[in-house]
Amino acid sequence: MNCEMSEREKTSNTLPRHLAVIMDGNGRWAKRKGLPRLIGHKKGLEVAKQAVTSANDYGIEYLTLFAFSMENAGRPKKEVDGLFGLASEVLVDQAKTLNNQNLKVQFIGERASIPRGLQNAFLDIEKLTENNSGMVVTIAFNYSGRWDILQAIKKIVLSSANVDQLTEENLSVYLQTSKLPEPDLLIRTGGEQRISNFMLWDLAYTELFFTDCLWPDFDERELGAALDNYRSRERRFGKTTEQVGLKGV
Repeated sequence: MNCEMSEREKTSNTLPRHLAVIMDGNGRWAKRKGLPRLIGHKKGLEVAKQAVTSANDYGIEYLTLFAFSMENAGRPKKEVDGLFGLASEVLVDQAKTLNNQNLKVQFIGERASIPRGLQNAFLDIEKLTENNSGMVVTIAFNYSGRWDILQAIKKIVLSSANVDQLTEENLSVYLQTSKLPEPDLLIRTGGEQRISNFMLWDLAYTELFFTDCLWPDFDERELGAALDNYRSRERRFGKTTEQVGLKGV
């Protein structure tokens, strides 16, 4: 499959408006090479930087990266602490670059339980890029889809809202993903075919693309293959092929 596309193809309106990615396989990549798992995470962060640039080049409006789940916090402390340190270093190092690219960077997830230095790195880059008008890069860090729904329900209860008048739209306002359109395409690397508690509310009609490629090996060719696959699909949202072909339906 030829994944080298022209600039016109990269900005085609058949591309997903919102692309979400579960970046899986860093540890296995390192293990296969006889390296410490932390080296795999370091390589994965480098690939994430390139993925942001590639998605921006394609003209994608929203990119959401699942970087660290609440479940990941249960891994060995040495690995978790090392990943926190790497994430902080990369954010500090890349802040000006991301800002110069006119990207708006934001984070979703539970922050209170992560190191204060990393929390500050989140806040600094969010403030630096908050007025940018380019691609919105959302990083899900210490995030859980079930947690997001649960904290939304708690907020609704505390607001004393009329439960009988509660709608899907009303509930979604309380989610941390409330300012994002629902993802059009989810890519998961690493060979696993599940969504692992990621954006559970938002992925209801998202197209799913699974690849055996481990995240540290993910490149623009892999991204191109996923986008080509997305282009070939018909999104019906519960309707028939004939209905989606009719304007105004």
